Amino acid sequence: MSQTVAELPEHARAIIAEEEALLARVLASVEAARQRSGSRTQETQGLVAQLQVLRDEAATAPVADLPHLLHQMNQARALLERQETAQLPDVGAPYFAHLRVDGPAGIRDYLLGRTSFADASADVRIIDWRFAPVARVFYRYGEGDSYEEWFGERLSEGTVEVRRLVVIERGRLIRIQSGTLVLVRTSEGAWRMPGSGPSSQLAGGAGTAVRPGQLGVGEGASRSEGALDITALLDAEQFEAVSVAADQPLLVLGSAGSGKTTVALHRLAKIAFDDHARYPESRMKVIVPEEGLARLSRRLLAPLGLGKVSVETLDSWAATAARVSFGAKAIKLWEDPPPLVSKLKRHPALRLALAARLGVLKSSATTLPGLRKKLAEVFTDRRFLESVVSYSKGELPLTAVEETVRHTMLQIATPLERELEGVDPDRLQTLDGKSLESDTPDELAGTLDLEDLPLLLFLRAQGGNLGAVGRLVHVVLDETEDFSLFELFVVGRLLGEARSCTLAGDEMQQTSTSFAGWQAVLSELGIRDAATCRLQVSYRCPRPITELARKVLGTQATTTAPLAGREGAPVGFHHFPDEAQAHLFIGEALRELLEREPHASVAVIASGPDQARTFHRVVADQSWARLVLEGDFSFEPGVDVTDVDNVKGLEFDYVVIPDATARVYPAHDEARRRLHIAITRTSHQLWVVSSGVRSPLLAENSF
Repeated sequence: MSQTVAELPEHARAIIAEEEALLARVLASVEAARQRSGSRTQETQGLVAQLQVLRDEAATAPVADLPHLLHQMNQARALLERQETAQLPDVGAPYFAHLRVDGPAGIRDYLLGRTSFADASADVRIIDWRFAPVARVFYRYGEGDSYEEWFGERLSEGTVEVRRLVVIERGRLIRIQSGTLVLVRTSEGAWRMPGSGPSSQLAGGAGTAVRPGQLGVGEGASRSEGALDITALLDAEQFEAVSVAADQPLLVLGSAGSGKTTVALHRLAKIAFDDHARYPESRMKVIVPEEGLARLSRRLLAPLGLGKVSVETLDSWAATAARVSFGAKAIKLWEDPPPLVSKLKRHPALRLALAARLGVLKSSATTLPGLRKKLAEVFTDRRFLESVVSYSKGELPLTAVEETVRHTMLQIATPLERELEGVDPDRLQTLDGKSLESDTPDELAGTLDLEDLPLLLFLRAQGGNLGAVGRLVHVVLDETEDFSLFELFVVGRLLGEARSCTLAGDEMQQTSTSFAGWQAVLSELGIRDAATCRLQVSYRCPRPITELARKVLGTQATTTAPLAGREGAPVGFHHFPDEAQAHLFIGEALRELLEREPHASVAVIASGPDQARTFHRVVADQSWARLVLEGDFSFEPGVDVTDVDNVKGLEFDYVVIPDATARVYPAHDEARRRLHIAITRTSHQLWVVSSGVRSPLLAENSF
């Protein structure tokens, strides 16, 4: 049940009145400041015109006059940048939290936002969450707590009187959260207190997940209406991690939904803000395994003021680094090698075997042709590959040896076009317009696998020669458990001696066999001592989800269970005799859900791309159904039909697993981890649907 504004208790009405009056005072104060700053517009326009004149003069000036002109241009540019950075708060959403303390200066209100602003005459104080010392009080203490904090050399003591999260959209207050009290303004303008409780259908969860909205004008990203600002949700543990010194490597560990990505990106924002000269955005980088998480990270970085920080997937980063390092304009890549070949090339066992076989190569031996030849030699050497399988301790099957040899032999063969040089081109035309080698084994000739690129970079980096690849001042590696040792070694060399980095991960979410343990990760990066933060609370997933996820992991689960941030709807288990019935049931349930909650985000997470395509055909005629198999999430309301490999790091209001069968999720460790990942994408409610024989990981007597 929900209550109308007339039915709200007196204390709720008082909070609403207080927050609306405070917002009105802030908006009036900012508007007055905006009018006062209007005179600066003409000065700014004058500086822009001056810069253009100087550029025109420099284009035709004698060489002797250039130093003087460049000096003038730099001065004008510095003045312009200084004016541009003196920004006022965005009147559409000037702040996201309200803190009132009774301290040494008496009772004062502070508003946490992204731009500092003060108007003493109006009693308005907006503080930048990244910089203002008093922000520590908000993140470390609860309402009613006594606090004691050192602000520089001064000890400040007091009491937290008010601690509230607010949502302001287009200058209008639409949500207040004070402890367990939640107040929401309806589209009609009335305030209500949403009810809660389990539901027998998919319902009541729209807007639960963190889903950044479409990028607006410029670099900012708009939040979905009613969503709390993610910066306001940092808890004390997360804020401590964000505040770790920039030159200290940080390892952020935690279960799904504990805020690892949030901490990593906010730390990056704070480092850039605290010392922009030493940590420029152009030399910072975020690297993640999949495109979906890369898109999400870009959208989360934009409102943090880091829209220019490069966010890359492992594959795109390796491809770019290889081309730059070797000076190769084009490297012909084969993006779909056999799974066993990819698994072997990323396995930690290969790192040991390559070290024993090749050692550290001299710089003169690390040209691209030379290294390609060495890789071809080792990947066609059966005895060498058998040693890799032996080192893997059962994680690689012996069949990987022949698979790798066969694949490599096709890649090192002479390309057909070279063999047919001199033949009349007209005789090589095909009826379908394709090349002669298309759709044949000859198509692999002269190619490299994506997994070969980190190997080439690793062999070159060992000799200290990565060429023109730019050095990094700080890097965030998210989902680090899916990075290979080769990739980690190269990143370590790009960081140099400083080793300033943030690593976020959870070994229970690995989707490949490249994880060798956190100590090995740090060793490859050249890190001897890293600060470690273990996040204990799963904020994304309600209790029924965290409990199911832990049971699915079985003996792989960590000793200490993650703490659930809240209660929630029970998990729905649905079983059908055959797949067609299961898919029709899901399709109808999703249609009804989207009719009731058109702004909900839903993911149908299949075990693989083929299963995703099969289900998508059932709902393909619905405008709300999107097939996402290349990480191209739009983060719009609707249903994303996708698979496990595409959803790491993401979350959705609702999740439906359509194929929880014994065939796709058998009783072995890799299947446990993959099902665990699918389950823990859920922010509100989960349905697990099966047909035929249910997965043994979901046996009824296990729950």
